[in-house]
Amino acid sequence: MKAILFSIPLLLVIFLQLISGGRFHGSALGNGFADTIGLKDEFSKSPVLSAEESIRKMKLEDGFSIQIVADEPLLNSPVALSFDNKGRIWVVEMENYMPDTLGTGEDLPTGKIVILSDKNRDGRMDERTVFLDSLVLPRAISFYENGILVAESPNLWFYEIANDKPVSKILVDAAYAEGGNVEHQPNGLFRALDNWIYNAKSGKRYRKKDGKWLIERTHFRGQWGISQDDQGRLFYNNNSENLQGDYFSPGLGANNENQQRVAGFSESIIKNNKVYPIRQTPGVNRAYMDGILDDSHRLVNFTAACGPVIFNSTLFGGDYYGNAFVAEPSANLIKRNIMTNTGYIVAGKQAYSGREFLASTDERFRPVNLSVGPDGALYIVDMYRGIIQHKTYLTPYLKGQIKARDLSEPLNYGRIYKIVPHGKKAKGLSFTNDSRRLLKLLAHSNGWVRNKAQQMIVDSKDKRLEIPLRKILNNTSRPLAAIHALWTMEGLSVLKKEDVLPFLKNQDWTFRMQALSVIPSMLNRENYKEFSSIFRLMLNQDDVLAAPYLAFLNSFVAAFDPIAAKQLLMDLAKKYPNNIYTSDAVISNLKNKESAFYTELAADTSLTISKRLKKVIEDQEKKSGNSVDVSKEYPKGAALFRSICQTCHGADGNGINGLAPPLNRSDWVTGDKSRLIKVILYGLSGPIKIGAKVYKSPEVSGEMPGIASNSNFSDEDIAQVANYIRNSWANKGDKISREAVSEIREKYKGRQKAFTEAEFN
Repeated sequence: MKAILFSIPLLLVIFLQLISGGRFHGSALGNGFADTIGLKDEFSKSPVLSAEESIRKMKLEDGFSIQIVADEPLLNSPVALSFDNKGRIWVVEMENYMPDTLGTGEDLPTGKIVILSDKNRDGRMDERTVFLDSLVLPRAISFYENGILVAESPNLWFYEIANDKPVSKILVDAAYAEGGNVEHQPNGLFRALDNWIYNAKSGKRYRKKDGKWLIERTHFRGQWGISQDDQGRLFYNNNSENLQGDYFSPGLGANNENQQRVAGFSESIIKNNKVYPIRQTPGVNRAYMDGILDDSHRLVNFTAACGPVIFNSTLFGGDYYGNAFVAEPSANLIKRNIMTNTGYIVAGKQAYSGREFLASTDERFRPVNLSVGPDGALYIVDMYRGIIQHKTYLTPYLKGQIKARDLSEPLNYGRIYKIVPHGKKAKGLSFTNDSRRLLKLLAHSNGWVRNKAQQMIVDSKDKRLEIPLRKILNNTSRPLAAIHALWTMEGLSVLKKEDVLPFLKNQDWTFRMQALSVIPSMLNRENYKEFSSIFRLMLNQDDVLAAPYLAFLNSFVAAFDPIAAKQLLMDLAKKYPNNIYTSDAVISNLKNKESAFYTELAADTSLTISKRLKKVIEDQEKKSGNSVDVSKEYPKGAALFRSICQTCHGADGNGINGLAPPLNRSDWVTGDKSRLIKVILYGLSGPIKIGAKVYKSPEVSGEMPGIASNSNFSDEDIAQVANYIRNSWANKGDKISREAVSEIREKYKGRQKAFTEAEFN
């Protein structure tokens, strides 16, 4: 069962959910399915084009041009890139992803990390060096100190580098991608402003300190791709939602495992999810369903959103700075969104109505990741292929199109493009280890350069830079440089209380926010009293913007003075009882103390704080249940749950915000056996009511696809996973037999469409 109740298939590596279009004209497709969509002659085929030819099929915003940075034979199935300090591009190649509709040989070690160099400095890569090969479906990389992190599921490795070669290999996390199939595993390895490394499709963050790798719990975020704004807040998305993100700094508010949802994290930033392709797009996995395509057979809404980037370069001009660009490979386009900030609230809107920043009629153009480069240009990773949908959720409809249009081949293509404005030269930048030069770059107009300079200084561990960094910090007339100086000093462990106090007292919220965000890493027994006094002063001065941060910080103060910390929480709860962000921030400190705090607060039950606390208490009560190890009785069911369901419904079965509703204590799971079998086999389209609550987008994604068409799952397998979830956690249901699954499969033989709640009712 796809782990998402309500999620149109999340594309594999890119977690895109589509595969190139089909030959229609009423012709019969494979598996007995006939397509009734009529395609214009120009879209009835999807020929393989050179990069130059593909560019001619693109329609780009006026005033811009697109240039080839690299193409085949230098590239093969690229899914992610990263620039080093020499301006070279390191590319992750997922070469063996879906070689055919059966995924034959997908687990063979053919993936690579390659280095692309521009020897003649003409802007186009002309040399390829293989850094690592023999990898199984690698997905992400990140430079760190003298090496590079490489995500090769289920492991996260760190390779030391010498002369562009790996010289040692250290296992950082053996459970980096625990559970989940290739469509549902962590990716990104994004090194953020706060010096931690974050991921999409993950609830972990990483950092190296005193020679040891640290792994901490953080908020579960996104699906494929991750970025940040100038304030260090993270942005991401799921396959059907344009852009999600955080209102607050990423390291805060993830302390209470009982709290399923913390307001201000995984927020829907862009409410409008419409897309405007310039070609017919019938080749999405469930194009036969109502509402997926419009009357002209074009995709209506995002179904494979991925690879977002917050564009913090001045190369495009002021109107584009801070915009969010999002890739949609199923519709062969890139969307532009305009962002706004009001206090700590981030919102946005699509830049255009009825058109896109970039759209193509080349169906094999698959933008799967976006990045700002050292030259300030917008870089596009184009996987360039036919099949993108993973076999786990591949429908007979789509298999028929692949067969009819011969879309399995070729597999050895891939491109990197960059977009630049007319009349401007995108000039690259190479870094040196000259500390004076790196310090100046903290004020650079290109956010990528600022971030790289910060990372290189932190990696140098050169504490002699404390004094010049403090000078930059104290010059608040250059806010971005000052912010980077703050976090660079944090990374070098030279930040002092006296450095942060002026930021806390600054009238500009930008500075206060950064000061509040950095305090956890420097709070200690010597300074906690002074900081606690300032928190109390900010509360008394009605600093509404700071209120959620004051609550988030209490878990750190409590380590030294639990009584004062609890009192501040109580005062915050009473002063801002209807502020959802402050309420959830308060609750984030109350792991296993929610009931006692609720009783002591004695607040009106209609207040937000009371409702939110009550919800967490009820959720905690639901977690108690079976003490029996169900996996011993249903071992295959447990394995299938971990690989297919867990990454969206959660290991505890309580669902994950933005992805899927709970399986624990769900009448859909423990109730009618035939209904559950139908959902697993054929899927379920939302909204859906579980108990007294209705789950719908964006709280959960749009549809859970079934797996009836996947020949890898037998009727016994289906019965096993159904029994596993019916008897795990607090669930208790009678047994489902293999024969019952066979009966349902035979009864609905040939069905493609997902069920709806209305059908069952």
